[in-house]
Amino acid sequence: MQSISAEWRIVMETSNKDIKNTSLFKLGWPIFVQSLLSMCLGYIDTLMISNYSDTAVGGIGNANQIIGFLTLAFSIIASATGVIVAQYLGAKIKEKLNQIYTVSITFNLLLSGIISALILIFNQFILGLMKVPTSMLPDATSYMKIVGGFIFLQAIFDTFSQIFRSNGQTKIGMIIAIVMNLVNIAGNYMFLYGPLKYLHKGVEGVAISTTCSRFVAVIISIIFFIVKIDGQISIKYLIPFPYDVLKKLLKIGLPTAGENISYNIAQLIILSFVNSLSVVAVNTKIYATMLSNFAYLYSISAAMATAIVVGHSIGANEYDFAYEKVMSTLKKSMIISITIALINFLISPVTIGIFTDNTSVVNLGHKIMFICIFLEIGRTANLVIINSMRAAGDVKFPTYLGMASMWGVSVLLGYLFGIVFDFGLVGIWIAMALDEIVRGVVVYIRWKRGTWRGKRIVDKV
Repeated sequence: MQSISAEWRIVMETSNKDIKNTSLFKLGWPIFVQSLLSMCLGYIDTLMISNYSDTAVGGIGNANQIIGFLTLAFSIIASATGVIVAQYLGAKIKEKLNQIYTVSITFNLLLSGIISALILIFNQFILGLMKVPTSMLPDATSYMKIVGGFIFLQAIFDTFSQIFRSNGQTKIGMIIAIVMNLVNIAGNYMFLYGPLKYLHKGVEGVAISTTCSRFVAVIISIIFFIVKIDGQISIKYLIPFPYDVLKKLLKIGLPTAGENISYNIAQLIILSFVNSLSVVAVNTKIYATMLSNFAYLYSISAAMATAIVVGHSIGANEYDFAYEKVMSTLKKSMIISITIALINFLISPVTIGIFTDNTSVVNLGHKIMFICIFLEIGRTANLVIINSMRAAGDVKFPTYLGMASMWGVSVLLGYLFGIVFDFGLVGIWIAMALDEIVRGVVVYIRWKRGTWRGKRIVDKV
């Protein structure tokens, strides 16, 4: 046992040194590619179905936002797993890692079963609450039933992704994302334009392709875990059940997921505002969201890479190192993401025109992309700082701030500007930009003041 422990300490010392001192570019570029490809997974569906039916675009867009919100439940445990594992590795402690891996996978698997049942039973009710246009309901329903019915695949994949990243294995997620996109594209083509076209499955075929891509992702994740991660997932770590591990994962994960859940609830409410406007507004929102997401890809990948380093640094009690890493990342991310947002605005008539020839959608989308330049200022700060705060163990504050700002600014002002004052989608987008800016300023001040210091999780677990 002593020799095994000694060997582990050597492995961990080497691993921690490699991860903490690894350049953010080396850690971040695979995350960038993975984020791009993960985003494209949904966009490919939209692009390939856009030639099939306009209502199908809106139906899939609404269904994906609802499913995306429900899958946030998995982040409760998955995000906590990433934070704890990173700090444990930074502190060179192996104890309970296998229990954490096993409990997180098991919990999310059981939770996903409940969510799948809710989707299958209440999909019509949920779509009705979202005020999805009647013309889009059949497609939205079909997509939700198939993708939602196999949502456990997403739960498993999300958890494995956090495990890989916290261990510094960021390239694994990129490889899996590449395979997922290839499977999805091939499946979409076969159902929409290829040999399976005669089945006339349309949206159902797209949903099947998405589900198959996630199934493949889970299989590959299991293989990579066995080969690349020094750990085990086994039922033996559940006997007797480690309630202390689950309790502490929930204690960390609930506040961490709370900010994301609050954000997405707010987005669902805002979507209901948009659905009440017009089909033009619905489709413009979908296309504008797709394009604006490219602006923050660098920031989200850099933020995730920085969070890995911060987690390992905090585990090693190197707070100043973590502080400087975040400030450096923030400066670079702000410049790059805003530049991309500006370019995105300038070329938006062309890029939106790829998806539609409706001039009303193109013109409205161009206005929205201008607002996105200002939205990006706040969003970049939020992505970089909040992810690092969580990695440092400061998990409650983002939740409180998110709830206050998102509901008090984004939702409230979105309703006032968009509906009451009749500014439409432009007014709603202005409110969302103000929300991001307010939160960005607050978290920047908190990081500068160092309030996050001393919240090291590994000491409490």
